[in-house]
Amino acid sequence: MRRDRRTELRIWWREIDRVLLLIVLLLMTFGSLAVAVASPASAHRLSTSSVKLPDLYFFWMHLRWQFLGLLAMIGASMLPRETARRAGILLGGIMLFLLFLVPLVGSEVNGAKRWLKLGLTIQPSEFLKPAFAIGLAWILSWRVRDPKLPVIAISAALMGLVAALLMLQPDFGSTILFAGVWFVLVLLSGIPVKRVGWLIGAGVAALTATYFLYDNARHRIDAFLGGGTAYDQVDLASRTLLAGGWTGSGMWLGIRKMSLPEAHTDYIFSVIGEEFGLVACALVVLLYLAFTVRVLVRLVDEEDLFAILAAAGLTAQMGGQAFINILVNLQLFPSKGMTLPLISYGGSSTVALCLTVGFLLAITRRNPFLTREKFDWRHALSNGDGA
Repeated sequence: MRRDRRTELRIWWREIDRVLLLIVLLLMTFGSLAVAVASPASAHRLSTSSVKLPDLYFFWMHLRWQFLGLLAMIGASMLPRETARRAGILLGGIMLFLLFLVPLVGSEVNGAKRWLKLGLTIQPSEFLKPAFAIGLAWILSWRVRDPKLPVIAISAALMGLVAALLMLQPDFGSTILFAGVWFVLVLLSGIPVKRVGWLIGAGVAALTATYFLYDNARHRIDAFLGGGTAYDQVDLASRTLLAGGWTGSGMWLGIRKMSLPEAHTDYIFSVIGEEFGLVACALVVLLYLAFTVRVLVRLVDEEDLFAILAAAGLTAQMGGQAFINILVNLQLFPSKGMTLPLISYGGSSTVALCLTVGFLLAITRRNPFLTREKFDWRHALSNGDGA
């Protein structure tokens, strides 16, 4: 039995993308340092007269969540590709069901219902993110078997359902992220060029409707364009980011972070700027860029359409979330309440993002000794548009 486990571990270590794993571990390590320096600010802000949180309260909690996340990542990465696909689809079905329950019995925080208390507090939308990318890739890959299947219409219906459930919370930021992942995968699946314009037009129409129909989205956009509490928060985050200059003020020596809301989550990138400097911020951006490029390089010789779409979707989800969070901290995007992947403090968020990486490692696994029949899916797609 021990020999079998050792053999499985050796196979796993040989097949996974070790470079990608290293990048992820570097991001998580830097995240631990960032949460450690941001923890005092959030602990002071959230302490009450009766309960005083220790300065490093969120740091120790973050280490616990990271440990659980690493277990989820390693466990998911050891799955065969087909098993990872089935697990992702099953997870998506469960999370969709839980999303239906959130508006009914969810816990409300800051005017939004996004969490369920099921013995422990869980945010279904976070775990739906990797499952959505995998499920969408599976649906779009049906075109290989039958190019006439209306896979784009089916995927659009799924996207519409997810968007409706998210906006009931409301969660405008996650809706934008899910829509972005859907758009990327639809483009990669081979949609005719003439329909790209239709999709862009539909997206603009949806954003316009959201602005007029949902107060949460309208308030955030209005605040971004000029004035309001949300604008003040983003402006403070931008000033905090620049306060440390190129090299930073030093660990635990930042001052502006003490008045920054959600320093350990939404605005942790600004804390990194003040404590470690703009050079450290640039390093974080480069690590996310390296993450994206590494996955794309891994997919260059991939033959399986599902693997290409799933890996691209998971990467778009991770990179898109990082991109939005950084732009918010730079005062270039409306406030979204979205964490910085693998760096910000989070419970459901940390575990779900690690699970995302685990699925990505599983889907991009390669056996150098495995020979299999190659199938030209690009030629198959050229025979029909699947709309």
